[in-house]
Amino acid sequence: MNQYMLSVYEAEGAVAGAPATPEAMQAFLGRVIALEEEMDRAGAFVFGGALHGPDAATVVRGGTGLDKVTTDGPFVEAKEHIGGFYVIEADDLDAALAWAEKVVEATNHDIEVRPFRATGRVQAATD
Repeated sequence: MNQYMLSVYEAEGAVAGAPATPEAMQAFLGRVIALEEEMDRAGAFVFGGALHGPDAATVVRGGTGLDKVTTDGPFVEAKEHIGGFYVIEADDLDAALAWAEKVVEATNHDIEVRPFRATGRVQAATD
């Protein structure tokens, strides 16, 4: 089984998937919970989460032998940012893309799909 990261992209100024009304938020959360339960039943769900907005980001810059500098805000100015993600297990890219389509339907956000290369530490935790 291969692992893939499904990154959920949000438009600049969007609040992490927050619909405008309480009813819309309840419907949104219902779709996301149903999707996550479906992923779990299918054995595809590894882990995932939502991120705070880019205004909560801190960037550490610098390389080997250089002074490190921390700054507030995202790494780059962008019109979109990652609002959350899923790491899933799928047989191949086509299967991962099928899950990504379901995430698009549930969240109404663009999804980027990439093969996930776990470090030894993460692999040991999921084995």
